[in-house]
Amino acid sequence: MKKLLTSTLILTLPLVLMAKKPHVYKEATKECPAFNNMKHSSNTNNIELKVGHKYRILQKNKGQILTLIEGERVAQRWVDESCFNDSSTAVKEPKKVANQTTATLSETVKSSSIGKKKTESLSKSTSKQNLLALSWQNAFCQTHQYKKECKSMDIKDFVATHFVLHGLWPQPRNNQYCNVGKREIGKDKNKQWNKLNKLDLNETVRTKLSKFMPGYSSNLHKHEWVKHGTCYGTTANDYYNDAMILLTQVNESALQKYFKLNIGKTVRLKEVRQVVDKAFGKGAGEHVTMNCNRGLITELWFHVGNGADDLEGLLKKGERPKSRCHKGRVDPVGY
Repeated sequence: MKKLLTSTLILTLPLVLMAKKPHVYKEATKECPAFNNMKHSSNTNNIELKVGHKYRILQKNKGQILTLIEGERVAQRWVDESCFNDSSTAVKEPKKVANQTTATLSETVKSSSIGKKKTESLSKSTSKQNLLALSWQNAFCQTHQYKKECKSMDIKDFVATHFVLHGLWPQPRNNQYCNVGKREIGKDKNKQWNKLNKLDLNETVRTKLSKFMPGYSSNLHKHEWVKHGTCYGTTANDYYNDAMILLTQVNESALQKYFKLNIGKTVRLKEVRQVVDKAFGKGAGEHVTMNCNRGLITELWFHVGNGADDLEGLLKKGERPKSRCHKGRVDPVGY
């Protein structure tokens, strides 16, 4: 009996010592993806570390760290060791706080640019009112899995966390197919986009467009030009260059950051418009509408005017239509 008690004490002693050891936390210095496994093949809810936030370190292995993401269903995540600062300090375990449904507006604005950064000038379009349609590609692909651009999406891709270009549409909506022959119109309406005339785009525009418009691989750029771009009053190069300038302004703003922080969560149009106001000036949000499908946010529509080079100026001159959707989920990559 005495021998048995001695053995039990020996086996229990390490556990007692471990229990007294304080947890070690490290501060994240990069916005790194936090994966479910060491192979980095899965990231449920598209989680990323937040710069400046301290995470509990559970284990180190071959340049990777197993950390704890509190509040997530899959809480233990693998990240690269380079995502943290070099100095480790043992600190008291932080108090748990209730999970927020969405990232707060102040958190979003503090952690990103405000969206008023000037870029290159827009062309002299003759279209006085336009609709800039930007897609959230993850949601689009949920209902278009057969599309070529939806068959090889990866969490590390640009399109997984940024808005992409659907189109820039001169208004009113019936302002379409300007000086386009019947044969081309017929091909377009029958979705024979691969048979539409090749666009005379320079190498720079074509390269950027293939990145910012995933549908380029399905000849979406030909369709958009024939149906809408021909009424914009410029060349195809200028038309797409303008669209990508405006897209970049959105993706460099607090709005893109807000969507990225809320991947996998539900947001409301009211909140989105507040972020737009912060990014592009008071009242700008009234000119932005939201489209949803099956509860997912598929697109944001920016109703803009003419005569300015940035969205702040263009939105002030745009229309204020009613939105089709008032709340939706920001979809992560995957089906």
